[in-house]
Amino acid sequence: MATQLEKSPLAPSCFPSIPPIGGVRFAVASAAIKYVGRTDVMLAELSPGTTVAGVFTKSATRAASVLDCQDKIGRKFTQGAAIIVNSGNANAFTGKHGNLAVDSITTAVSNHLSIPKNRVFSSSTGVIGEPLKPEKITDCLDSLIAKLDTSGIAKAAQAIMTTDTYPKGAYSTIKTEDGHVMLAGIAKGSGMISPDMATMLVYLFTDAQIEQSALQDLLNEVNATTFNAITVDSDTSTSDTVLLSATGTSKIHVDAENSAFRQGLRQVMLDLAHQIVRDGEGASKFIEISIQGANDDTDAKTHAMAIANSPLVKTAIAGSDPNWGRIVMAIGKSGAAAERDQLKIWFGEILVASDGWVAPTYREEDGAEYMKRSEIKIMVDMGIGTGRSTVWTCDLTHQYISINADYRS
Repeated sequence: MATQLEKSPLAPSCFPSIPPIGGVRFAVASAAIKYVGRTDVMLAELSPGTTVAGVFTKSATRAASVLDCQDKIGRKFTQGAAIIVNSGNANAFTGKHGNLAVDSITTAVSNHLSIPKNRVFSSSTGVIGEPLKPEKITDCLDSLIAKLDTSGIAKAAQAIMTTDTYPKGAYSTIKTEDGHVMLAGIAKGSGMISPDMATMLVYLFTDAQIEQSALQDLLNEVNATTFNAITVDSDTSTSDTVLLSATGTSKIHVDAENSAFRQGLRQVMLDLAHQIVRDGEGASKFIEISIQGANDDTDAKTHAMAIANSPLVKTAIAGSDPNWGRIVMAIGKSGAAAERDQLKIWFGEILVASDGWVAPTYREEDGAEYMKRSEIKIMVDMGIGTGRSTVWTCDLTHQYISINADYRS
């Protein structure tokens, strides 16, 4: 049995009470993939006609399950679909064995649920480089299918965790001109988190009726400012997967231009993205970094991520040290355009630096007091354009080292 990590001090008080999403049923099982006595397999069954969109890691060493999902996204079927996920083993960098494991698992799910294999999407998360025994999952299928339940989403969120200290879920009721549609999602992620979705798995479900191409456009757009705007440790995993499934059971049609649905989707995705950062391995502080006045939005994001990924910035914040010089350093090394004497830096509402020097109104004791907070906002005005970007990260503590030094033991 795995040792349960202490719950993050930044965690929400509880898992939300997510109402059932029409056309989706969940089940979990304990397959002893890495640990005995914990749920580590999740099955989601999706009703006939469901459309599925996905975004994935851009890692050159991505896992077999990611490659398989990428190949299946966009294909049109009228039959049902399924998502099968295991934790404890990433099934990555396992050569031909990895492909065979994915094929074995997806074929078995296809046969058990009487759906095409091209409608079975699999994910694996955990240790890289260790062969996954597919029979551990396929032997659970009869039990999983017998337990499928519309109210099982909380257990599903629990089953996909690795070093997470709490399960992550969010939902929204979206009002459209034709009525209400539901949207819900679960996520796992705690370390190896950086844009391109990191060691992160996210599964989103809606009862709206959406064409696959429109669903993909919506996911691509919203992903850019949510899951691709977070970082814990700058490391991108082999297994990143975000799947968005629209079952259509509400009979309410939504297209890519529907602003209400886009807003609801962003709300859920941003909530889950923030929960991942709040569960960053060893995290004690949640940090928002906003850049404005950059040459363009791309430069703004480059600067924001340079600050967010700097070990020196993150350790200073962990120690409540208002070391604004490290922010200047991170901007200077980012590679994006910057003019030293145009910079302005704020900690929350406190103007720290301007015109290439410490602000005349700034007092070190004010900065030190602000840095004691559990939620920190850093804002930089580059003073050279209109580009802007916001990203989220956490501090870097001794606990991060402890967790990752012992990860495989």
